[in-house]
Amino acid sequence: MDRRKFLRNAGWSLVGLAASGNLFAADKWNGKDVKKILPSASNLKMYWGDLHNHCNLTYGHGDMRTAFEAAKGQLDFVSVTPHAMWPDIPGANDPRLNWVIDYHTGAFKKLREGGWQKYVAMTNEYNKEGEFLTFLGYECHSMEHGDHVALNYDLDAPLVECTSVTDLKQKLKGKKVFVTPHHMGYQEGYRGYNWKHFSEGEQTPFVEMFSRHGLAESDMGDYNYLHDMGPRQWEGTIQYGLSQGKKFGIMGSTDQHAGYPGSYGDGRIGVLASSLKRGEIWDALKNRHVCCATGDKINIDFRLNDAFMGDVVKGKSRRIYVNVEGASCIDYVDIVKNGRCIARMSGPQTPVMPKEENVHCKVKVNFGWNREQAVVSWNGKLSLNKGKLNSVTPCFRGAAFTSPQESDLKKGHVFETKVNKILSSNEKETELEIYTSMNPNTTTPAMQGVILDVTMPKDGVIAAEFNGKMFKHSLGELLEGTRAHFMRGWLSEAIQFERAMPDSCYRIEHFMEDTEQEKDTDYYYVRVRQRDQQWAWSSPIWVERG
Repeated sequence: MDRRKFLRNAGWSLVGLAASGNLFAADKWNGKDVKKILPSASNLKMYWGDLHNHCNLTYGHGDMRTAFEAAKGQLDFVSVTPHAMWPDIPGANDPRLNWVIDYHTGAFKKLREGGWQKYVAMTNEYNKEGEFLTFLGYECHSMEHGDHVALNYDLDAPLVECTSVTDLKQKLKGKKVFVTPHHMGYQEGYRGYNWKHFSEGEQTPFVEMFSRHGLAESDMGDYNYLHDMGPRQWEGTIQYGLSQGKKFGIMGSTDQHAGYPGSYGDGRIGVLASSLKRGEIWDALKNRHVCCATGDKINIDFRLNDAFMGDVVKGKSRRIYVNVEGASCIDYVDIVKNGRCIARMSGPQTPVMPKEENVHCKVKVNFGWNREQAVVSWNGKLSLNKGKLNSVTPCFRGAAFTSPQESDLKKGHVFETKVNKILSSNEKETELEIYTSMNPNTTTPAMQGVILDVTMPKDGVIAAEFNGKMFKHSLGELLEGTRAHFMRGWLSEAIQFERAMPDSCYRIEHFMEDTEQEKDTDYYYVRVRQRDQQWAWSSPIWVERG
């Protein structure tokens, strides 16, 4: 079937533009049939945000204003989240935990002694309808119930005091506030989540599955829990909750503690909405039209019959459409049903060199490494001598802080957030101002990067001109493999041109039918893994027995 004809019949013109047109599972689906089963999504777009992150407003590092500035640089919406309360804080009789009690209670006091008013004022200052949305939120810790974030619709919402998470949810009942659990996979009773306390509905339409703490999809797989709060276990995970019949959307946030919302690789939420207006984003959140990504803005178009991710439908036949556009080479795309994979579409082991001379592709350029402690400033530009620079996507990271350590508090550690910026961009070049530090260890990246979306001939050249040095590579060279350069010799800072990624390696489309009813309500969701270890997940679609 012709791809353009399919898109015209399906009515999908934004998120679904990732179609590769080569993985239809059944020839029987013609344009007329597709039109019958696929809802029109021509007015929808994926917007990206971070609804749970921290700065020095309470405890954490980095100034609140620079946190908002950092968020504006790579997100559509944000809530910079103060720590607010911990009703059942432990350790009163445990000398090991005195310092933990002190820095938490000190932060809560700081918030109530003028911090909340400052926070409300600055959140309102940065909110620009249709351009960049801000939300008020605050975090409530709980040993018994697990930690939760209260996210408010209103920009003049008060800080609500509580004696427990249950009390908080009761006091917020009927108000335009979402109460969302996070880092759910910790042990129950030790700030992990207890699914017995989950209440389906508008107050908790989604849960935070991924953040700097790790991944709580299941008790296996990537991003194990490594924080000193303890290991990951099964009963707090997403798949456990789904197996109990709970209905919730899946999202990610950074839970970053260095004043850098949206920090690349730490977690983000995607929201499928018709516009970047407060009411539209809120309704999409309420309706579970959300997805989770680790860092790259991976677009997942997932539809089942007449449903989008987060919806509940009835039906014996489940006609499934998946369309993914990644930011780098896709490793695989899974369709998960009731906890098991029912279809896997694999990407190429190595991207295939396009035959055409003029190529549309994505090229990521990374900056960083270095062995010295000092921050390295990069000022310069990336440019093309031929073709067109279609867009530039920032992949900017904050410092690798999750929570303060006792040694930091004793030393009076002061940290200044450096905001990375795309200063300008046109069809031939982009000017950058970025800051990097050494990678803290061999498994934690601290590099900054941008993804160039280009259309250019293979003999066209991409140049990086920074700090008095220039390095150049033809697109043909980059299609063959990654290139790297030290700025001042071995152990100094470096620039890396990643392998160029043609369309064929980051686009996957799949169309299938599932007719097997396994339970009274079956759930399906999509999981995407790129070869660079960036992930994304859709929220589930639930199908009740028809």
